[in-house]
Amino acid sequence: MTVEVVTLGCRLNLAESEAIRAALAGAPPTVVVNSCAVTAEAVRQSRRAVRRLRRDHPQARLLVTGCAATIEPAAFAAMAEVDGVVPNYAKAEASSWRPPRHPSEDWDRSQHATTPRPSAHHTRAFVPVQTGCDHACTFCIIPQGRGASRSLPIAQVLHVVEGHLALGVNEVVLTGVDVTSWGADLADGPRLGDLVAAILAAFPTLPRLRLSSLDGIEIDGLLFDCITGEPRVMPHIHLSLQSGSDMILKRMKRRHSRAQAIALAERLHAARPDIALGADLIAGFPTEDEAMHADNVSIVEACRIVHGHVFPYSPRPGTPAARMPQVPPPLVRQRAAEVRAAVAVMRERWLASRVGKPALVLAERDGTGHAPDFAPYLLPEGTAPGSLVTLSPTRIVEGMLA
Repeated sequence: MTVEVVTLGCRLNLAESEAIRAALAGAPPTVVVNSCAVTAEAVRQSRRAVRRLRRDHPQARLLVTGCAATIEPAAFAAMAEVDGVVPNYAKAEASSWRPPRHPSEDWDRSQHATTPRPSAHHTRAFVPVQTGCDHACTFCIIPQGRGASRSLPIAQVLHVVEGHLALGVNEVVLTGVDVTSWGADLADGPRLGDLVAAILAAFPTLPRLRLSSLDGIEIDGLLFDCITGEPRVMPHIHLSLQSGSDMILKRMKRRHSRAQAIALAERLHAARPDIALGADLIAGFPTEDEAMHADNVSIVEACRIVHGHVFPYSPRPGTPAARMPQVPPPLVRQRAAEVRAAVAVMRERWLASRVGKPALVLAERDGTGHAPDFAPYLLPEGTAPGSLVTLSPTRIVEGMLA
């Protein structure tokens, strides 16, 4: 073991871990934990990862970065297993990974997103085009770990995509903390649709462009047209819904209503019938009563959600929601299970509708793959990772098409 980077949390962390791995090339034995702070449980998992990796690699230098380490730098630096803490706003600098760093050092928080490096480590390329967030959702502490929204200019994004294509990547995924806010901090205020159109125009041979989680209220007209009218943009959109209840959405300080979410889903399905929608949903948010929970369950069918990330709410210290009247934890878990069951019903119907229909599947390294709509497939033995293969499934095996 020379370098090991362990990633917790979001796709943005995953993409940034590739840059960290590249920056540490040739370094003495080093372990990095790229931590997550989205929930209190995520912070606990980050601490457990630190302790486990120290046991596994007692002689390696162990560094911690990511949102948990940025929000609680002194706490992580005080862990006996930790040799140094690198805040999020310095993780993209190669120099951050050479000398040991102390969390009290004065880092430059004002720098914009740094150009990430291409990597052949994954079968698809995750390109972080934006970081940070300017919003104030009451359940979320991530702005404290990521700072204000900062965008990578179009020219730099194109440079990174070009590097990935040179490595033979067949799918590029645009990712970030609040991807749909991309461009607001740049000159002339371009929108995410402008970036997507620029990538498609610059790389006509790029087979697949996928978008990570989007805030539906920020989808601009050009982006909608690219999603619904450009075959190379994958028909798979993951929406940051969070709840199906108007009252809970207000208490979360979200910027959309239930009606707006349903209307967007209907427009997407009407314009591109093969589209598959995913959503983040939080169950058991503070003050949630039975009627609000029922709205959360019913939004799944109303929007035809087939890829669901359902989170049982847990209070995150330092957020306004943690000070609101809490739903009892057993009831939170029960409600999360009911929302997941609603997603499972929609997903089962959707997968059944894919049986017998050919799809171009991107092969992963573990013998599975994903179609453009992100339906999961079991691959024929010997399928090369990163390749695109046409498959016509005949059955469903443990939630996967085969």
